[in-house]
Amino acid sequence: MTDKPTEPSAAAGDATPDTPRPAGSPVRSPFDSPTEQFPTPVGVQTTEELTTEKIETTAKLPRTDEELGLDPEVPLYSQVKNAIPGVANSTTAEPSPTYSFASIPPAPAAPADGNGRPRRRDERRGTLDLGLLLLRLVIGGTFVYHGLQKATGWFHGPGLDGIKTAMESGGWKHVDIAAPMLIAGELGGGVLVAIGLATPLAAGALLAVILDAWMWKQGMNPGFQYSAKGNSVELESILVGLTTVLILTGPGRLSLDRNRGWSSRPFMGSLAAFVAAVVAAILTYVYLHGGNPLTGIGPFD
Repeated sequence: MTDKPTEPSAAAGDATPDTPRPAGSPVRSPFDSPTEQFPTPVGVQTTEELTTEKIETTAKLPRTDEELGLDPEVPLYSQVKNAIPGVANSTTAEPSPTYSFASIPPAPAAPADGNGRPRRRDERRGTLDLGLLLLRLVIGGTFVYHGLQKATGWFHGPGLDGIKTAMESGGWKHVDIAAPMLIAGELGGGVLVAIGLATPLAAGALLAVILDAWMWKQGMNPGFQYSAKGNSVELESILVGLTTVLILTGPGRLSLDRNRGWSSRPFMGSLAAFVAAVVAAILTYVYLHGGNPLTGIGPFD
């Protein structure tokens, strides 16, 4: 004798047991009814508990500025102007708001010049660049003029053969090398200085050339030959000073070097070019001429 299959029992939590299923009716699951209540598992919060906890959490959220830690609302200018010294009686049309509790001080006013007017912050060079342009044209034009005299014989110059003979008679050695170097320095350096290109190097080359010429003429006779008749070094001394000034001041902004730092703010590079030019002139004179150009001058007897 076998047992008959039993009908599905009622779901847990039902108050009354299921009634016997009529013969022929379909089998139903206790989960078919969405409104049927099921027992809550252990450890899981009910809907009422979740709703209560949500309400309590929402009530604890900060809502005011003090609870949020924000600064107090900034008052209007009309509300605080009486508390600012010197503002209550002002008659300005559009006063700028200033708050007595501000932690950041206002920006300082621009410094004024002697006339009480605020000074502009931009760099004011005035006619400096124009003066440097004229200086370059004078220096470059002078050296180009003398270079053409030696290279081509123009302007009643000696020409290449004549300058070789003059240098050889003046005690220079290797005139076939010394004369072209002299002409290249005067022409190349003069053109570059005039247009303001590679000015520290070009002016340095001119300084080396004119220093050698100064030492050559100075060493011909004992004593200082600054204003000696027939052998004066006055022009050479002036050109030495002008080329040195140009190296140390820069060519200015009216030049092809206008985007270079040495055009308006020369510093270590220009100073190095000056020192290199002096050293090159001394070494060249010692190698190609020799002797002491300062003979008879003070301690150099």
